[in-house]
Amino acid sequence: HVGSGGMITKVRAAARAARSGTATIVASGHEPDLLLRLHRGEALGTYFHPRLARLAARKRWLAGQLRATGTLHLDAGAAQVLRKKGSSLLPVGVTAAEGSFQRGDLVVCLDPEGREVARGLVNLDAQMVRQRIGKSSKVIAEEFGEVEDPELIHRDNLVLSETEIPGGGA
Repeated sequence: HVGSGGMITKVRAAARAARSGTATIVASGHEPDLLLRLHRGEALGTYFHPRLARLAARKRWLAGQLRATGTLHLDAGAAQVLRKKGSSLLPVGVTAAEGSFQRGDLVVCLDPEGREVARGLVNLDAQMVRQRIGKSSKVIAEEFGEVEDPELIHRDNLVLSETEIPGGGA
């Protein structure tokens, strides 16, 4: 007996993965050399095509993460640029940082009125972010030397809040 939960459960799980941007195959575990044969392109089982591009799937995942470990407060200019362009967040547009977060943690970005603009995975820990608040990339390079990741949150790791997306209202 391979697996549990029956075929309906397997198909539902595969469909959920496809909705999130992951290609999935449901196939018999009794087939000899199954993974090798699939890798070679042999058509075995049922293939579920991903419905989203990888980047879109990543942003959907980010949007669904409920537990942020920190908050970045933005000036009006940074909030506007994020809302209109979905650009990366630079330190110059940040006015304050709250929380004890590490590199790769999820943080929430708030505009000057305290409304959530976006959320994303931060490139630096809280202490390093606080050292760079409000500083331009040039000043940061002068103070800290060349920086590997000039943005606090890269646009690929940032998702706009639904309430702030035109036509996406809540």
